[in-house]
Amino acid sequence: MMADALIPWLLDSDPALRWQVERDLLHEPPEVWEATRARIATEGFGARLLALQDPDGQWAGGAYFPAGHEFSPTADGQPWTATTWTLNTLREWGLDAAALSGTAELLAKNSRWEYDDLPYWGGEVDCCINAWTVENGLWLGADITGIVEWFVAHRLPDGGWNCEWVEGSTRSSFHSTLNSLKGLLAYDLATGGTEATRAARRSGEEYLLRRGLFRRLSTGEPVAPWVDRFVYPFRWLCSVLHAADYFRRAALGDGVPPDPRMAAAIDRIRAARQPDGTWLQGRPPAGEVWFEVDVPEGEPSKWLTLYGTRVLDWWGS
Repeated sequence: MMADALIPWLLDSDPALRWQVERDLLHEPPEVWEATRARIATEGFGARLLALQDPDGQWAGGAYFPAGHEFSPTADGQPWTATTWTLNTLREWGLDAAALSGTAELLAKNSRWEYDDLPYWGGEVDCCINAWTVENGLWLGADITGIVEWFVAHRLPDGGWNCEWVEGSTRSSFHSTLNSLKGLLAYDLATGGTEATRAARRSGEEYLLRRGLFRRLSTGEPVAPWVDRFVYPFRWLCSVLHAADYFRRAALGDGVPPDPRMAAAIDRIRAARQPDGTWLQGRPPAGEVWFEVDVPEGEPSKWLTLYGTRVLDWWGS
């Protein structure tokens, strides 16, 4: 349960965050949080990002990287300003797609992936990129059927996905599987899905659940330090909080209770909560951003407090 003292603190926030607090933590009636959500397009973070859109429908002139970006394997991070990252952010904040009317058509005409110059709404070879394209396409009304079919065809033998499949990997990745699942869940919720997409999603969920969302199947030990790295925005990183939030949304969408195999992951989320009920911002992945939307590392994060409280409320219900 959220401490009463946190309510004014959380409500004193950008509309992109405030409406979710009103809906999911305070359980306000729809007319309250819908009015707040409508403000995303005209004020605060959302309005700032909308104003940065290029005339051709993109942001920063590129699909996944800004125009002219030169990839370096030794670079400290990557830019988070190009089209896909900006669309991810606006969608996750709850912006009404009507505020981006015509964007799907502009991207179909003007945006190509840096990989092989492939058309934007056709996706490419990276699982995470394709998953975000599915989510953004569903939101904006683009045809992403081909990418959804790609996910069904590219599931690995152990049940999940790995962006390194193009390099020959046959073992799934926590990060790639979680992001792929988010794309498939969005498709299933928006369309009802197909037998094939539902089976693929169940397979990916089992991959994570068998591992308790964070363990090595072979030893039972945490797979890496990032399992407890709570940071907003999540970007592509898997953590027990990021994964648990997925399973919360999936369970609510499917009308099923929480899976008990998540218990140890929930304990780790609960252990990270501070005595005052907040969660602290972790170390964000390096890279250029349009502007900061959360606090520096080590400070109480309203975004993480929303996510953490929401997950624990769902689990406890």
